[in-house]
Amino acid sequence: MPEPFHLTAAGHRLEAVWHGPPPDAAPTIVMLHEGLGCVAAWRDGPARLARETGLGVLVYSRWGYGKSDPVEPPRPLRYMHDEALDSLPEVLAAAGVGDAILLGHSDGASIALIYAGSPLSKLPGAPRIRGLVLLAPHVFCEDLSVEAIARAREAYLQGDLRDRLAKHHGENVEGAFWGWNRAWLDPGFRDWNLEEFLPGIEIPVLVIQSESDPYGTLAQVDAIERGVRGPFSRLILSECGHAPQKDRPEETTAAVVDFVRRVVG
Repeated sequence: MPEPFHLTAAGHRLEAVWHGPPPDAAPTIVMLHEGLGCVAAWRDGPARLARETGLGVLVYSRWGYGKSDPVEPPRPLRYMHDEALDSLPEVLAAAGVGDAILLGHSDGASIALIYAGSPLSKLPGAPRIRGLVLLAPHVFCEDLSVEAIARAREAYLQGDLRDRLAKHHGENVEGAFWGWNRAWLDPGFRDWNLEEFLPGIEIPVLVIQSESDPYGTLAQVDAIERGVRGPFSRLILSECGHAPQKDRPEETTAAVVDFVRRVVG
């Protein structure tokens, strides 16, 4: 495991790990974790992608997660917009990333969509984004998602979810969980929608989604395919939950490696 380091973005100190060649030697896969994720939660995925693609891989814990600076809930309902438009550009600059593929899971996939579809990603001097890999992405709020997140609250309060998350987040566990959970369960979040960003995405997109994901349906995939203007491909998996990289690692890794080779060459 490479040595962790810290970088500063949007005024916060963030935990990060780099795998593979540096950004001046190869493009970089930037991995954006889900709503309860962090560097450690990716397990050996980043190292494996670096080995199999030959690219650099940057993985970091967003503000309030893992060993990054703590956050005090509540998070604003636009917290993913803030991460995409305020924090992510500074992460890329601080790490020296100039040529990248964004790989996001769940909330991280939504953050990737916001950034790639915004004018920020097209500014002179902005990193070149070659493509997007989206694992279980969301572009709007579904009843099914809210119901699953309500069940997660009960598992946190009554079950062992808090203990399992604390292994990754330590003292950040309360802020990480409640910042995510309360935002999604806020009635105002029902109007959350990212479809306005999709027409600004003209680069290749790969979506990997479970047909039985408890947090989202194939309607999310269909909306992304309708909205983006670049080449689109999908991998729909059966017998898989919300984390295809954990539930179906071989198929997921193979699809990501193939996509990377096609868009990078």
